Amino acid sequence: MSENGFQHGHNTNKTILNTSISGAIILIVGMLSLIVSVGLSIAYGAADIKISTVWDAFSEFDANVASHQIIREIRMPRAIGASLVGAFLAVSGAVMQGLTRNPLASPSIMGVTDGAAFALVVTLAFYPAASLVGLSFSSFIGAGLGVILVFMIGSFSKGGLTPVKLALAGVAVGSMLSAISSAIALHTQVAKNMSFWYAGGLTSTNWLSIKILLIAGGIGLLLAMYISKSITILSLGEEVSKGLGQNTFLVKVLGIIVVLLLTGAAVSVAGAVGFIGLVIPHITRFIIGSDYRWIIPISAVLGALLLVLADIAARIVNAPFETPVGAITAVIGVPFFLYLARGERRGL
Repeated sequence: MSENGFQHGHNTNKTILNTSISGAIILIVGMLSLIVSVGLSIAYGAADIKISTVWDAFSEFDANVASHQIIREIRMPRAIGASLVGAFLAVSGAVMQGLTRNPLASPSIMGVTDGAAFALVVTLAFYPAASLVGLSFSSFIGAGLGVILVFMIGSFSKGGLTPVKLALAGVAVGSMLSAISSAIALHTQVAKNMSFWYAGGLTSTNWLSIKILLIAGGIGLLLAMYISKSITILSLGEEVSKGLGQNTFLVKVLGIIVVLLLTGAAVSVAGAVGFIGLVIPHITRFIIGSDYRWIIPISAVLGALLLVLADIAARIVNAPFETPVGAITAVIGVPFFLYLARGERRGL
């Protein structure tokens, strides 16, 4: 091996080592911050509870103590649900951006969230007795419908699919599905039930919701980590990926399954919480680089942290009333989306 080749290999190994150290530090700090935030989320609410009481509910649970019951049956599922939903939406957005090489891709912008909400409206309107499991299954189907429609419409555009065109197709499909959902909801008198999903919130999260999130989302996260290295290669370009012998079609299919599982589970529990899947992957890539073996787990932690903090803010902004958590994430996400769209305008 020549001296230049040896030096190049040494520098590459050093870069990988530095990325691994940085990634591990970010994950640890993120997890510690998330644990603290979850504790605050459990303690804060209509009736404020001391942190020491929260600890007692874990270590010395007493079913006769009202605050312990509130913590176990209301606050804990909500905080854990916020963590899981935030993680799932962030990972879903990261996978979508990697697969499409589109910085504007996210479940809320690409029609996935609105597709899931549309399926929920149809299910509640025509099968009002559907269980939470049934609603979750319908949201997976709806998310798939949203993805199919966006790529079908986007593929008809002249000049191919640019990031902005794909985003515009997503916004158009999302608006169409949202309008149809509203019409069905009003006609069948389920608008009040659907207002929760439209606004986005975690007030109805219970332990059954957590089980559904853990099962569907757990499979999705494991699959995302399994294809993380392949997404890194694919994000460099289709030709590069094929040149390295990668089955790009299989990677894309598995990636779409990940998005459907994660987004479908998240929407069925928390409704249309937007922009986490747009903002978090960009922040993650900025601090850790382009290796999806780190982007996916760090996005999961940061997404969970963001939604837990947003849920706390939703209870503070207009106390004693709750602001929809979707409105809080939109305040953060809309300016970020406009900034990215402006940077991609030359792609039109």
